[in-house]
Amino acid sequence: MKKADVIEFYARLAEADPHPETELEFVNPYTLVVAVALSAQTTDVGVNKATRALFREVDTPEKMVALGLDELKRHIKTIGLFNTKAKNVIALSQMLIDDYGGEVPNDRAALERLPGVGRKTANVVLNVAFGAETFAVDTHIFRVGNRTGLARGKTPLAVELKLDKATPQPFRLHAHHWLILHGRYVCKARTPECWRCIVSDLCAYKPKTAPPKSKSAPPAAQEALTDPTTATP
Repeated sequence: MKKADVIEFYARLAEADPHPETELEFVNPYTLVVAVALSAQTTDVGVNKATRALFREVDTPEKMVALGLDELKRHIKTIGLFNTKAKNVIALSQMLIDDYGGEVPNDRAALERLPGVGRKTANVVLNVAFGAETFAVDTHIFRVGNRTGLARGKTPLAVELKLDKATPQPFRLHAHHWLILHGRYVCKARTPECWRCIVSDLCAYKPKTAPPKSKSAPPAAQEALTDPTTATP
């Protein structure tokens, strides 16, 4: 994607959603770490349902360790891989207590030392909790980057590095949220909704998907859905 198109791409997403935010619910940097760690291979909606009551009771590493593994499992049992995730959350909580005085470190290497925290999770925490200009490449961003031509790469790290290089100011802080939300709700995995995409003319994906035809509409009305010459002014 050409530099001018990249700027226009982000400008349109920014105009549509000036202040994007993560859809994960959290109350402080610690609960953000927990929520993002729990979100692997699980929807944000599913994580929020499981953590809503948990975070009312537990909002520090000390409280999590005191809660204990079995009680944590009870709270998050609806989340995929909850047994492994629960063990990681207890372990990372203990490490935060032992090594960082119970505080979440503002450092990528330190975050990635925590059990269950990889590069993507660290990038989310650095961005959302500390305002760093990071690019947390999940499946949505990986897809959007490759599909649109914004940042093509064979691995999440390759896409991240290309996004870091291609994304200009003033879009860097919110870029990964715009791309995640765009991939989640418009540039979907199975069938991208190109017909309602605000950046479709800048995107390399072909062929563009047409609007869905209404099953109840008469033939003339169905044709009008895809033929702009029949649309009323």
